[in-house]
Amino acid sequence: MKIKFACVFALIVMLSMRGSLVAQSDFYAIEHIPEVRLYFSQANWDEILDSLYVEGELARLGADLIIDANTYKDVGVRYKGFSSFSSERDKNPFNIDLDYVYQNQNHQGYKKIKLSNVIQDPSFVREVLSYEIARKYMPASLANYANVYVNDTLIGLYSNVEAVNGDFLEKHYGDSEDTFFKCNPETIDLNGENANLSDSPGESIDAYSPLYKLKSDEQEGWNELYEFIDILNNSPSDISSVLNIDQTLWMHAFNYALINFDSYIGYAQNYYLYKDQSGKFNPILWDLNMSFASYRLTDASDHWDGFSIAEAKEMDPLQHLNSFSVHPRPLIRNVLNNESHKRMYLAHLRTIMEENFDNQEYALRADYMQNLIDASVLADTNKFYSYDDFNANLNSTVSDLVDYPGITDLMNDRSVYLSSYTGISGAPDIGSIQVSPTSTKVGDNVSITATVSGSPLNVFCAYRFSEREDFELLTMFDDGNHDDGLSGDGQYGVKLEEISNLVQYYIYAENDSAGRFSPERAAYEFYEIESRVGKNELTINEIRTNNLFGETDQDDEYENWVELYNNSFYPISLEGMYLSTEENNLMQWPLPNEVIEAGQYKLIWLDGDTLQAGMHCSFSVRSDADSLWLVYGDGTVIDSVFFGAQEAITSFGRYPNATGSFREMIPSPRALNEGVNLPVLNDPVFVYPNPAYNELNIRLNTTETAEVTLYTLDGRTMLPTQEMEGQTTKQLDLSLCSNGVYLLRVSYDNENFIKKILITK
Repeated sequence: MKIKFACVFALIVMLSMRGSLVAQSDFYAIEHIPEVRLYFSQANWDEILDSLYVEGELARLGADLIIDANTYKDVGVRYKGFSSFSSERDKNPFNIDLDYVYQNQNHQGYKKIKLSNVIQDPSFVREVLSYEIARKYMPASLANYANVYVNDTLIGLYSNVEAVNGDFLEKHYGDSEDTFFKCNPETIDLNGENANLSDSPGESIDAYSPLYKLKSDEQEGWNELYEFIDILNNSPSDISSVLNIDQTLWMHAFNYALINFDSYIGYAQNYYLYKDQSGKFNPILWDLNMSFASYRLTDASDHWDGFSIAEAKEMDPLQHLNSFSVHPRPLIRNVLNNESHKRMYLAHLRTIMEENFDNQEYALRADYMQNLIDASVLADTNKFYSYDDFNANLNSTVSDLVDYPGITDLMNDRSVYLSSYTGISGAPDIGSIQVSPTSTKVGDNVSITATVSGSPLNVFCAYRFSEREDFELLTMFDDGNHDDGLSGDGQYGVKLEEISNLVQYYIYAENDSAGRFSPERAAYEFYEIESRVGKNELTINEIRTNNLFGETDQDDEYENWVELYNNSFYPISLEGMYLSTEENNLMQWPLPNEVIEAGQYKLIWLDGDTLQAGMHCSFSVRSDADSLWLVYGDGTVIDSVFFGAQEAITSFGRYPNATGSFREMIPSPRALNEGVNLPVLNDPVFVYPNPAYNELNIRLNTTETAEVTLYTLDGRTMLPTQEMEGQTTKQLDLSLCSNGVYLLRVSYDNENFIKKILITK
C-alpha cells in the first residue's frame, strides 16, 4: 500500500515536456529567481501598453524576450490585473504570450508567463507562500519570483505565477478541451453578486456573460454553465453530479484558513471553473496576492462592510451557515448544508492548519523565501513599500493605505482559535489499514480493513481505478461479516470486487460532529493497490507509421499512431507503464494515468509532440522499420512489436484481433482488426489515392517486374513508361497533368491491367 498524489500525472507531463532541458533551472523552482528581460522597439512602450489596457481588447505589443539567456522572438505583451494596474505606476503586472507569433514557442513547456507586481503585500511572500500551501491539497499554480527588466532597465522583483490555461488543465485533468470559465466580472460591483454562481441573473444566458468569461472554444459552454448554476441553486441534492465536491471543500478550507477573501468568499471573483472528463466542474484558485488578510473589505456575511485584523483571526469558517449571506453564496451554503460535506470541509481545514500553521512550517517557509529574495527586494526601486516594511511584515502589522497584518501574528492566533472549533476538534481516529490478499492480480476480490475509534457514525472507503474517474463511496462495516474481525471490535471492513490493475482509495470516518480522512490530504492524496496484467490482457493491437491521408488528431493533423487494446474483462489503468522504441531505454515515455475499459481501445499519437492536447507520445517512429515496446517501470515487457516499412494506406496489426500475429491490414483505429482480405492487400495492382492530386501511388502485389504507363483517354502517352519491381510501391508525379480522366496501364508477365484515374486539383 502506497500513498500517491493526484498530481502525479502533472509530473509525468512536465517531465516529458522537459526531457531535453536537463541543464536548465526549473522556471518555477522556488530556489531559482529567473531573469526576465523584455525588449521593445518603441521608446514609449509603457504608454502603448497603458493605452492597450484601457482599450480592453486584450491586444498585445510585440517584443523580444530573454529568460535566463534563452531568447524568444516576437512575443506578445500586455498589462494585466485590476487594482494592481495603474497608468501612474512604473511597476505594472505583465502578461507575456510566447507563442503570439510563432506557434508553440515556449520556455520549458510554458507558453504564457504571468508576472504580478507584488502590490498589497509588504512581506513579498503572501502569493508565493499561499500557492505552495495550496498545491498540497488541490491543483494550483506553481509560483516563485522573477527579476524583470525592460530594455535592460530593472523594473523590479515580481511574483511569477503559472497561468491557469490549457497547459495547466492538461497537466492536472488530462485534457483541456472541455468547458472552461474564468469567474471574474467585467466590472466588480461592490454592492452586487458578481460571479457568485447564483441564478439571480435569470434564465437568459446572455445575462451571465458580463460575470463569467468563457475561455474554451465551444459556445455550448454557456449552456453547460447555466445547467450547473441551475442545479447548484435549485437541486442541492444533485450537486455532486455536476461539481467536484472535494476540490470545492478544499478551496473553501484554504480560503478560510488563510483569510484569502479576495476570492469567492468576498466579492465572488478570482477563481476558474473547469468541467473535467467525468462531467463535473472543478473550482481552481487564482490571484492569491491579498491572502493572509491583506484584503478585508467584505466577507459577504457578518462583516459585510469589512473586518479588522482582530476579527480576521477569529473569522467563523461556517459564517454563511451560522449567520446570513448579504448576497447568495450557493457554492458555500448549498454545499455545506449537507452534514457530511460540512464535516469533510472542517476536516480539510484542520489538515491545513495542522500541517502548515500549528507546527510553524509556514513561518519557516516564509522566512526562507524572504532570505532568498532579500537582495532583489532591496534592489527594487519601484516596490510599493519600504525595505523596512518588507522585513517587518512577516511578523508585524505594516500601515500604509490600509493595515497589512503581520503574517505570523495573524496565523498564530488563528491557529489557536480554530484548534478548539467544534467540528475541527473531536474527530475519529483511523489506523491500521490493511489490504488482503497482499498480492493481487486483475479481476481479484480485495478486502480493505481499518481500525476506527472515536464513536464513528459512518465509515466509508472511497475507491476508483484511475485519476480520471470519480471516487465511489462504499460503506465499511464492523459487523463481523466483511472480513473485519469480530463484530463491534472497532475494525471496519469492505470488499472490492473484480479490481483493476490499479485501485486508488482512501478512508473517511465521521462521528456526530467531526470527520477525518486517511490519508489526511484525501482525495488529492490516496492509497494505491497495484496489480500486474496477465498475458495477452493488454496488447499492442495495431500500429500505423506512414499516415499520410488517414485519421487525424484533434488538430486535424495526420500523425502516426499505436492502438492499445484491453483484452480482459476488467478495466486496465496505464499508470506505471511506458512506451519505447529503444530496447536499451525501455522507460522512454511514461503513459498518462488513464483507464482502458474492458474490450476497448486507446489510440496514442506517435508524433513526439507533447505540447498538443491528448495522448501524444514524446517520440516518433520511423516509417521504414522500427520496434515498439510496452513495459512496466522495472523493465518487464507487457508486449512488443517489430515492424518494417508501411504503405501510406495500410497499417500493421494483430489478426485475429488482440491475439493473432502481426500482418499488414487496412487501418482500423479504435475498432476490430478485420481488413486483411481487401483489394489493397490482395489485388495484383492497387492504386491510391483515386481521385489523385499531384501524386499517385501504385502498389504491385506480385513478384514480377512491371511496366507502368499513364495515357489520356484518346491514347496519348501522358507519362513515359516506367519500370517497377514486384512487391513494391511506386509514386508517380502528376504535377504536370491537368484535371481529367486518365488510363493507367500496368504490364507484367504478358498481363495488362488498366485502371481509370481521376485527377482533380
